Amino acid sequence: MARDSQAALVALNRFGFGARGGASGDFLNAASDPRGFVKAELTRPNGVLLEVPGLQSTPALGKAVFDYQFEIQQARDAAAKSAAPMPAPEGQSPPDAKAQRRNLSLNSIAMDIAPKEPSKPPENPDAAMTPAETMRPNAPKPPPPPLNIIQKTFRAEALARLQRAVIADCGFAERLVVFWSNHFCISANKGGPARMWAGSFEREAIRPYVLGRFADMLKAVEQHPAMLFFLDNQQSLGPDSRAGKNRNRGLNENLAREILELHTLGVGGGYSQEDVTSLANVITGWTYAGRLGQLGAPGSFVFNANAHQPGAQRVMGKIYDASGVAQGEAVLADIARHPSTAKFIAGKFARHFVADDPPPALVARLADVFTKTDGDLKALATALVDSDEAWKAPLAKMRSPYEFLVASGRLLAQIPNDPGRYLNGLNALGQPLWAPAGPNGFPDTNAAWAAPEGIKLRLDISAQIASRLAEGVDPRDLLELVAADAASAETRRTIERAESRQQALALLLMSPEFQRR
Repeated sequence: MARDSQAALVALNRFGFGARGGASGDFLNAASDPRGFVKAELTRPNGVLLEVPGLQSTPALGKAVFDYQFEIQQARDAAAKSAAPMPAPEGQSPPDAKAQRRNLSLNSIAMDIAPKEPSKPPENPDAAMTPAETMRPNAPKPPPPPLNIIQKTFRAEALARLQRAVIADCGFAERLVVFWSNHFCISANKGGPARMWAGSFEREAIRPYVLGRFADMLKAVEQHPAMLFFLDNQQSLGPDSRAGKNRNRGLNENLAREILELHTLGVGGGYSQEDVTSLANVITGWTYAGRLGQLGAPGSFVFNANAHQPGAQRVMGKIYDASGVAQGEAVLADIARHPSTAKFIAGKFARHFVADDPPPALVARLADVFTKTDGDLKALATALVDSDEAWKAPLAKMRSPYEFLVASGRLLAQIPNDPGRYLNGLNALGQPLWAPAGPNGFPDTNAAWAAPEGIKLRLDISAQIASRLAEGVDPRDLLELVAADAASAETRRTIERAESRQQALALLLMSPEFQRR
């Protein structure tokens, strides 16, 4: 039984989000057939999808945020026009009102041809108003704060994701979603559209392909408006394109660089700066339709031929003839199958689930599966679970803040009805939802989450959770749900000797059996 309990602990913590409280029987089910328990979720492809009433498509959300930002800008312009000009000091000319209005930001007006990044609406619109505006009783006021549309949408998407993670049987499929979403990350802090699209990006470009083909996910990600906005490709103009000749703006290499460095080949994957520039030329014109909808439905992916760099391009030693949007799709299809991509993905996959320094034989086996199955991600996940290395490696990696908070909710049978506590906890612990500091995503090493300050914050949050919920549970019973016979004697003694039920629950949440995976 002890060996089965240890395997169950690996199944639940390494591959899932931990055991659920109540009468779920997760630990017993995992102990009876650890590998089968984990792989069961891989047999339900549609179970990865997140179809919740009220969650809208990216184009619908795009139209809403564009219209909202346009209304904000109109209100600002009206307020500026109605503000009385200050009298000029003697001997000086009065200020040029037209020049002042010209200097107002127009970034929030989404354009169809190489649209610029919309400005982020202020958290408090009144705070963005000038003293003259606030003193005039009849001055037009901006619309209500972003919570009415942008933050409300973000919270609804967050709640749907959290609820799915808390109620999932094992959580392996949801762990795969989190992994790939972080691999192809965007940041909700980029601006209004990014925050509005963070959830729909994951629902549309990640979830449908988690158990599908890597090449299909790659194409969906790179053509999604959220990624194009995050890495500024809507601003990239081919130098010799019609738009490039008429505007004082040229090529933007952000997306092309991250495709090669972070999404596919990896650092040292065999690409050069020339390849980055060529790929950037190839994907010029990849953008999204703006508020006016001249190229397509607002917020939808479109190809703007006027912004596309004409002519053939050489990428990774291969010539790609000029063929519009198909030129870029052909490049993506080829680099998705490149040996460097297989090696990079296999290493990152094993590092996330098994160890910071994964066994080389496991990485090589996963890369071989990736190559032979043409990037079949279900086959990759299955090969990981079937490997002996994944079950023999010690549970040494610290759970990420997201994994820790979700595991706490599962153990205490707390299905969230408001995302606030989770979002606040993630912010405090340094992993704000869908908002990494850079395009390389959140770190995936033990050192990133096991620092002393991070541990102290986890202890504080564990104490807060215990103060709210300890009265209704027995931490000794919860330990059986968490680890059963796999719990160490030290952990058992620590919980039994706690001065109160509240302290015992906080200690359980901080135990190695709960924190490590």
